[in-house]
Amino acid sequence: MRRGLSGVIAIILLTFLISACSGGNNAASPAASGTPAESQQPAAGEGPKDGGSLIIGVAADPVVLNPNYAGDRVSLTIDQALYAPLFQVNNGKKTFYLADSLTPSADNLTYTLKLKSGLTWHDGEKLTADDVVFTIEKILDEKQNSFLRANFLINDQPITATKVDDLTVEFKLPQVSPAFEATLVQVTPIPKHIFENETDIEKSTKNAAPVGSGPFKFKEYKAGEYLTLERFDNYFGGKPHLDSVTYRIAKDANAANLALQNGEINVQYLDPKDVSTIQATNNFEILPYAEGRLSYLMFNANSDTGVLAKKEVRQALSLALSRDEIIQTAYTSSEYADPAKSFLTPDALYFTNDVPTFDNDAAKAKEMLQAAGVSNLKLRFIVQSGNKAQEAISLYVQQKLKAVGVDVELKSMDSSAWVQKFIDLKATDFELALTGYIMGYDPDAYRILFTSGASSNYSHYANPEVDKLLNEGAGEADPAKRADIYKKAQEIVAGDAPIYPIAYTKTVVAISKNYGGLEEAVLKPVVIFEDLSKIYQK
Repeated sequence: MRRGLSGVIAIILLTFLISACSGGNNAASPAASGTPAESQQPAAGEGPKDGGSLIIGVAADPVVLNPNYAGDRVSLTIDQALYAPLFQVNNGKKTFYLADSLTPSADNLTYTLKLKSGLTWHDGEKLTADDVVFTIEKILDEKQNSFLRANFLINDQPITATKVDDLTVEFKLPQVSPAFEATLVQVTPIPKHIFENETDIEKSTKNAAPVGSGPFKFKEYKAGEYLTLERFDNYFGGKPHLDSVTYRIAKDANAANLALQNGEINVQYLDPKDVSTIQATNNFEILPYAEGRLSYLMFNANSDTGVLAKKEVRQALSLALSRDEIIQTAYTSSEYADPAKSFLTPDALYFTNDVPTFDNDAAKAKEMLQAAGVSNLKLRFIVQSGNKAQEAISLYVQQKLKAVGVDVELKSMDSSAWVQKFIDLKATDFELALTGYIMGYDPDAYRILFTSGASSNYSHYANPEVDKLLNEGAGEADPAKRADIYKKAQEIVAGDAPIYPIAYTKTVVAISKNYGGLEEAVLKPVVIFEDLSKIYQK
């Protein structure tokens, strides 16, 4: 489920269909996603102007407004406006935000980061190298429980960050790491002067009124209803066009679609089944784009029944299902989803879908369950109410597993409760959950999902051989050797079946035609827009 939600080499838990993410490793512009570029250009009299507001529909309350801990889609989306990153990477090209440059040494063991001058936090305090070093130190501090920590360890040795001067930070690596820049792209500095005396930053009350460095600053939050940000005039990228951005919490998809059509919401994710209805209004740009996202069914090996700790049971349950049928059920067509077998996504280095798979063989599923000594199996499936894809897939899974003698209880809950349940690594009262992640282009990001005891290993998967491979992959500089490592890791994980990969999905977002600047804002995985300062009302 980041930010894995966010670019992120880190993980990003996605409330939309949750789990781990990428925080700026890829992007799609409206033109790139199938909408003619000329349609994005303002007509005469519709050019950029200052003022106005934007209302974005979100499916749940944010979990935490702190980029070091945000893993759900809603928190990451809001944090993207509140906090500026050091830099982002889109289609292999860096865009610098707080940073001015990042330069590796000849031996690739030292990286020198230069910040822009004159940076400030929303409260007027200076943003300097001290804040960057503080952020890295807190990520590495085990007591602070940041899910990013694992990615700053290479063969269990930490990357160190040292202040050279107010605008310069030097990163030293214990060994060459081809994944380092993809790791650093996930870092969004937090203010040292706000958090330096907090013993538990994740649970700090300071997160309730966050002080960031992004284009918009915190104004007001009413749980279950809305969160509003207002323009930050001293944003280093230039004063944003909009006066404010409001995130309207709409947990029911049907109500959200109605609000979208009535103009009460201006931007919203769409279920593929709702595209034709919204498109018919002719009031919205409909932009489907690939996020590098895997949708999958997770098997919780930590449940109090203990049954899913058995590899053979997970394989059997997978055999009872058909990913092609699920894609048709939930996404209407292959236009929005490609069949998935690997835990890596197609945008990742060394991806292959040529791995073992357990799929669409009910007779074999029954045999394997019997051989494993399993009978009268009862499973609990947590489902986000109002999420059409989850509801459709959960009913499908219930039906298909019943056909092989497995009873599935559907436990419906609202999105906020579902997220809290899912990210609780101690939760033992469910076996199944439908989720997804976006992890970015470097496969090292996936370590936090699939190594034993990792911070975002929600399936509680454990295989020492996979642990060894993923740790080796993080520090292997030879591309050919690295490719072999990740090919083997993909094969082993697929064979162990800790998850049932369903599809590499496309995300569809509807944006009111009353707004411009979409290309400049950059359509982005997880967070919709990379830089909201560029959006304007026509």
